[in-house]
Amino acid sequence: MTNHIASLRTRFEPLLRRAFHFYWRFARGMTLGVRAVVLDSENRVFLVKHGYVSGWHLPGGGVETGETFLSSLKRELIEEGRIEMTREPVLHGLFFNRQVSRRDHVAVYVVRDYRQDRMPAPNREIVACGFFAPGDLPPDTTRGTRARIAEVLGNQPRTEDWI
Repeated sequence: MTNHIASLRTRFEPLLRRAFHFYWRFARGMTLGVRAVVLDSENRVFLVKHGYVSGWHLPGGGVETGETFLSSLKRELIEEGRIEMTREPVLHGLFFNRQVSRRDHVAVYVVRDYRQDRMPAPNREIVACGFFAPGDLPPDTTRGTRARIAEVLGNQPRTEDWI
């Protein structure tokens, strides 16, 4: 019986996560998010791959009730990359993410000063992560992620939309 329950959980958990994520995106009021373009000394960018949505993304997530953008960013970077900022990040811009909903806005920061004791092990939320050269991003890196990286590294003018 226990093996059967574990088998069902393994099979249905990804589906339930996606369904909850879909519901959450459309059931809430205005949402605020935060993302970071984390650059190492070689100008490689840190990206994460989630277990509940396809593609590679900048680390970050939703700003919770009672959180500031910076406190949310600090929390997300530790959770997703074991990255601890050692200086204030630079605000790159605020973006309207109409792909998610008509009410989603994302603040993007540039983080160059940080500590990372080690790469995190894969888990249910973050199935993979790593630093990548801008010219060698994984093929399924999202358009919005690619656009923010190009803007930060000076190859593209900044837009107001996430894309």
